[in-house]
Amino acid sequence: MRRLIIRPGAIGDFIVSLPALECLKTEHLEVWTSATNAPLVRFADRVRAISSTGLDLLGIVDSPGDVLERLGQFDSIVSWYGANRPEFRGLVAGLGLPFTFLAALPAGDPGVHATDFYLAQVRDLAASESDGVPRIRCQAERGNYAVIHPFSGSPRKNWPLEKFRALTRQLERAMPVRWCAGREDPPLAEPVTRIDDLYELAQWLAGARLYIGNDSGITHLAAAVGTPVLALFGPTDPAVWAPRGAHVRVARWAAG
Repeated sequence: MRRLIIRPGAIGDFIVSLPALECLKTEHLEVWTSATNAPLVRFADRVRAISSTGLDLLGIVDSPGDVLERLGQFDSIVSWYGANRPEFRGLVAGLGLPFTFLAALPAGDPGVHATDFYLAQVRDLAASESDGVPRIRCQAERGNYAVIHPFSGSPRKNWPLEKFRALTRQLERAMPVRWCAGREDPPLAEPVTRIDDLYELAQWLAGARLYIGNDSGITHLAAAVGTPVLALFGPTDPAVWAPRGAHVRVARWAAG
């Protein structure tokens, strides 16, 4: 079977769905995702950025390139893309394309972890089982440094920066501390490591002795490569969104 998975979404959302995506592997598997997340797909026969496929033009322009020809090559298309767009779903249904649409974000029981939610979605389509732990395999020797990533996709999820700095001063008594940030994160007074390619960043994080960060995609990335992680959760629910792994610990904080 030739299967296509279309999985847009932010970094953290993508990583918590990795066990579900890997369960969908068939004789030939292709994954379309964001250009940012594409380097993390190591289990597919081919990976493409959604922006390069013309999929976002389907139903908008008369000639969306060769996207229809590409879609017609698959026996199964599992898509989180278009789940909230009835006009898109109606279009592909009318074209006879073998789409299965899945909800992009967890809903219903608030106590269900996001990874379990995605695994439940694909249960009837899965070709294998999973232990429900997202993993990104990379080779790196463990070093003697800690990584601090003080940002996230939302300022309200960020532990106060001055508290990260106070924690850093204590950590530096035991090991060097390196600050990590994305290209769009605010500037910091401290020297900062910025690595745009997520798989290269994963390899760097895999070498850390410890990682500390907020509820963010990079915190999920550190956990997925097996680095010991302290995840700091404020307003979001760790029962749903905490990184998984034997070396993950979660701490809650409250504003004020």
